[in-house]
Formats: sequence, structure tokens, C-alpha cells
Amino acid sequence: MWNHHHHHHHVGSNLHRMGSNLHHMGMHVVLLTSLLGVLLAQGVQQISVDDCCKDGQKHAGDKEDCATLPLISESPTCRTVQEQCCVAVLEDNMCTTGITLAKDQGACDSLFSNTCETKTTKMCCDCCLLGKTGQEQGLPCDHSLALGYQCGLVYRACCVDGAPDNHTTTTTTTTGKPELPIKDETPDNRDNSVLVDQCNGKCAHLCVSNETCACFKGYKLKPNGKTCEDINECLLGASNCRGGERCINTEGSFRCQREVSCGTGYELTDDNNCIDIDECETGIHNCGPEFQCQNTQGSFRCLPKVQCGGGFIQDALGKCIDINECVSQTGPCQRGQLCINTAGSYVCRKNSVNCGRGYHLNEEGTRCVDIDECKGPDQVCSGHGCVNRMGSYHCDCDSGYNFNSNSRLCEDINECRHYPGRLCAHKCDNTPGSYKCTCTTGFKLARDGRNCEDLNECESNPCSQECANVYGSYQCYCRRGYQLSDIDGVTCEDIDECALPTGGHICSHRCHNTPGNFHCSCPVSGYTLAPNGRSCQDVDECVTATHTCLENQSCFNVQGGFRCLSFDCPANYRRVSETLERSDPFRCIKSCQPNDVACILDETHSVSHTFISLPTFREFTRAEEIVFLRTTVPAYGTHRLGSYDVKFVILDGNVDNAFDIIKRVENGVYVGVVRQVKQLTGPLTTVLKLSMRNLTIQGDSGQNLINVHVYVSEFWF
Repeated sequence: MWNHHHHHHHVGSNLHRMGSNLHHMGMHVVLLTSLLGVLLAQGVQQISVDDCCKDGQKHAGDKEDCATLPLISESPTCRTVQEQCCVAVLEDNMCTTGITLAKDQGACDSLFSNTCETKTTKMCCDCCLLGKTGQEQGLPCDHSLALGYQCGLVYRACCVDGAPDNHTTTTTTTTGKPELPIKDETPDNRDNSVLVDQCNGKCAHLCVSNETCACFKGYKLKPNGKTCEDINECLLGASNCRGGERCINTEGSFRCQREVSCGTGYELTDDNNCIDIDECETGIHNCGPEFQCQNTQGSFRCLPKVQCGGGFIQDALGKCIDINECVSQTGPCQRGQLCINTAGSYVCRKNSVNCGRGYHLNEEGTRCVDIDECKGPDQVCSGHGCVNRMGSYHCDCDSGYNFNSNSRLCEDINECRHYPGRLCAHKCDNTPGSYKCTCTTGFKLARDGRNCEDLNECESNPCSQECANVYGSYQCYCRRGYQLSDIDGVTCEDIDECALPTGGHICSHRCHNTPGNFHCSCPVSGYTLAPNGRSCQDVDECVTATHTCLENQSCFNVQGGFRCLSFDCPANYRRVSETLERSDPFRCIKSCQPNDVACILDETHSVSHTFISLPTFREFTRAEEIVFLRTTVPAYGTHRLGSYDVKFVILDGNVDNAFDIIKRVENGVYVGVVRQVKQLTGPLTTVLKLSMRNLTIQGDSGQNLINVHVYVSEFWF
């Protein structure tokens, strides 16, 4: 609160330092008015810096917020002076209150709230108590406690104020302002010029001895012992202002100003007198351009520039408005005369017979007779019954109408509005002279004309297939194989079963959509449709004798067809007629002629041919076992038993390495298993050439060759 003025740099660096220090000394109003007067006068000529300061002091006396004062000038300097003068008065008053409380009560406990309003008051109260306590304990009043500058001033003032009279001398200015104590050694009759010379010009005011300085009345010596600062008598509670007056500190003195407001239209002068404010001269009146301002005591008047002539009166805007003399209480015309107003005047004419409404003059023009409106050509009742009356008429309205005495017409009665919910079951529509009931969609009006009954919409066949009537509506539904349209809700659209997410699995091969249904088909040859109408079954041409194989060929059925194959045993081999399984239909074993050494040394003991048909798998996720090569070699045999192991190898025909062969034990003997390990897409034909070798104690005992004829169909079924 004490340092916020240090940030005002717009006045100048010198003024910044001086204004900041003088604020703590309670003197900033005087210095600001003297230093800023030139700056303010350069910006706005009509408002002086004194006016700005007085306005701030006035608002401070009214306990207003100094940060939100109404501006009296657009000058930034004036706004600063307003705020600083306001703050100075408020802070002086708050500090004076704190000092008075410390002197009267000797305690500051009542100032327990640390709000912005009581912070300054409590600080001055506490520091004054410290000064009184220091004096009572015999401590020097200029004790160098680090209390802060403002607190140090209050401390020293309250300490000195409580000291015995024989230690200090006190004088009073012409305004009744006590001066701060000056040490006894100050010679009252010493020539000031000599004192200054003895101090070699180091003292700002007085030199009382060699290297010892003193100050004029209303000032006190600063800690540096050379310069002087103003004593804020208002801050220290040392003024003699009376009740209802406010102490205002000045440079080296103080003055008392009356706190009572002078009232609207007056201002308080420096000598505590209330003088009238000339609103016309200061330009703060609100007279319009058509008026001239005239000052009065405490107020002002707006006089029109243009004077209106006779018969006119001037309004608030200065315009001249005609006076209607004919409407005055005392008519200007004599009895029997008619007053007619004119611009700025009036005329009187002889009064004629004026008949009221519903009457007219008779043919002689001597009296008023009734007008029979019912016989007139205007049809005043618009087709309703008309009853003439003296000076008026009445309409005898038909049912459903009411007579309006103001408009004198028959007006329709809105029965739906007068009797809501009581006339019709659903909706009521007003008609001229009556009403009618209607029903919402899905209902029809009953015979009584009021209630509604369900309408069977299905009788009008709104649906393309099936219709079900419901209360107030209807519902369309479709037969099997159709679905209701999302657009109109009444049309049945065919369901394309083949296009459904599961359509690809409805039929094994082809799906054909038909209205309300579908059917499946199979490839043209090699398959027939199963009884379920969806699956395709392979036709075994070899069994049905529908193949075209020759007599020397063997028929092998494959998925979707057949193959005609003929096998001949190579030289030195003969065919073994017995066939145990269809998967091994042809087998040749070695049969050497006597003394045929080459044949005997041939390591191949047998050559076999087998046939297998495979589909094109839809989803190939794991290895498929397709051929099993069974042996008679016992598993885990010893060397004494002859053959003790078997070795299986794929020699040729392994397309894309889609096959492998593994060895495992089944029923105590070794078995070779040929597996499909990769996806193959048909149609594709290959011959897997397999080798099966028996291992004996003498070594390799030869091999058996197995030719597996693999046919991969283009279909998955």
C-alpha cells in the first residue's frame, strides 16, 4: 500500500523520487501541485492542477474508492493528481485515527481485521504504542529501529509527545500548528547566515553550531543530520482542528477544512466558505442548443433563445406549440357560438344544431329524430335479425353468433375455444356459426358426428402383399423370401439370398436368385445336385460305367470327373495281382532271371502306383494327411531282428513344396504319412515319386518306389 506510487514513471525520474518520498512524509499533495501544474496546463488549459487535487480530496472526504474516481479531465496528469490527493487524505485520516486510538486507549486490539481499510490505521496505532513504550523505558526517541520510514516517523512523534517539557521546547505557528521539538542547544538569537557559514553550507535550514544543523518550524531533521523534512501534523494527531473539520497537511504547516458538504450547486473554498458553482461558465449544464444557460444560486436555468408569439407556448425542446383556446374551461366564445381553433388564435361562429349518433335533423332542420338503421341500405346486421332502438339498434344474431355492442356486429362464437375437449373426441374445427369434428389419421368419424372409430385401412389394400389392421393404423408384412421396404413401409422387396453375407455358403457351387426364393446349381459335368438342393455330389463315373476308358486302361474316379490310366511293369518286374485297397491298385515287384547279375544288384525291390483326388481347399489352415505308407518293420527294433528302421523320401513331383512325408508309429510298426502342407489351386496334376528304404544290420537293404498320382480339382467340393 505504501510503495505503489513508485511505479508512476510518466511524470519524470526526478518527480518519481521526490513524489515517492514526499508521499511517506504526508507532503505529496503540495509538491505534486507545484511540479505538475505546468505539465497539466500544457495538456488541458481549462482545468488547473489545483482543481484536480481538490476533486480528489473531495471524493476522499466522501469515503470513495480513489482508484475509480470519476474523471474531470482527459489529461493523464490530472487523473494521477486526483488519485494521489485522494490517497493522501485517506491515508492521513486513517493514520490519525490509529494515533488517536493509541493515545486514548493505549491498545490496538480493536483493529483485529487486516483489511485494506484498517491496515494503515493499525500500523500507525502499533508504531505510536512503540514510541510511547520506548519513551517510558528511557530509550532515545531517534532510536535506529528498522521499523520502516512511515512507522519511524510515528514512533518518534509519539515518543517525543510523551517526554517531559524540560527536555524539549515547542512552538506554534500562526495557524496554531505545533512544531516538532528542537534540541535545547539551538540558539534562538543566532544569525542564520553565520550558522550556515560555520557549518560550511552543509545545513539545509539552520546551523546551531559547528557541524550541527536544525530546521525551521514545521520541519524536523532527517537522519542524515543535514536536510529537513515536513512534519505531518495531521498524521501525528498534533493539529488543533475542531469537530466537523478535517486536517489537511501543508508544507511546513497545516490547515483545518470543514468536512460538511456544501450541497449540490456549491463548492467549498480554502477558507471554509460555500460559494455557488456557475454551471453556465464551467459548461457543466445540460441546456440544449435551442436554449441559453442562466446561472442561479445553487443551480441554473435554461431559457429559450427564440421567444414565441401570442397564442403559442414553448415546449421543453424550445419549439412553439399552438394553444387551443377552445378547450379552456372558460370558452372564449359567447353562448350559442361555436369555437374553432386556428394557428395562434381562434374564431367564433354561430352554433348550428348538431345531432348525436343515431339521430339526424328533420327536414325542417329544427330538431333531431331517430335514424332507423334496420331500414337503411347498409345491412348493418349482415343478414341477421335487426331491432331498431331510439338512437341505436340491436342485432338479433343467429345461433352460433354473439352481438358485440362495441362493434355493433354479430360475431361468430368459437365453440372449440369456449368448450375445449368437450365437443369432439379428437379434433374440433370452428366454422361460421358452428363447428365440426374431425379425426386423426387412422380413424373415421362415427355416426354421432363427435366420436371417432378405428378405420380398417387394409380394406383399401395399401400393402403390396399382406396387411394387418391395428387400432388407429395398420402394419404391412411380407411373405417368405421378401422384406418390407425401408422407404415406404408398404412395398415388399425380394430378398436376394445369394447376396446375403452367408450367400456364398448357401450353395456349394452357384446360387441363383428368384423372386421370393433361390436355387443352386452344380458344374455341368461330374457333379449332381444333392437331395438338399444345395450341395453338389461327385458322380463316380467308374462305378456308374459312364466313363470312356479302354479295356487295357483302369478307370480312376476324381472329384468332378475320372481318369483312364494304364500301368505296365518295367523289365525284370512282374505285377502283383492282389489288391488290398483302391488307393494301391497297381504294384510291381522285382523278378530277376537266373544269372542276371544287374537285376539282382538293382536296389529297387518294387514299384507301385496309387491315385488320389484332392479338392481346392477354401481355407487351408493346417496340414492334410493324404497317403499312408504302412510297413512291417517293428518300431524300436534291434539289430538281431533284421530291419530295424525305415527311411521315407520324396524324390520328385513335389510342386511348390506343397507336400512332405513324415514317419510315425502305429500299432507297433513304422508308417509313412504323406501330407499336403500348402494350398494348391486346381485343376492340377502331379506324380509324387516316393522312396521307402529299409535299414538292416548289413546296411541299406534297398528301396521301394511308390508313384502317387495326385489330381487337384478346381472345386472345393
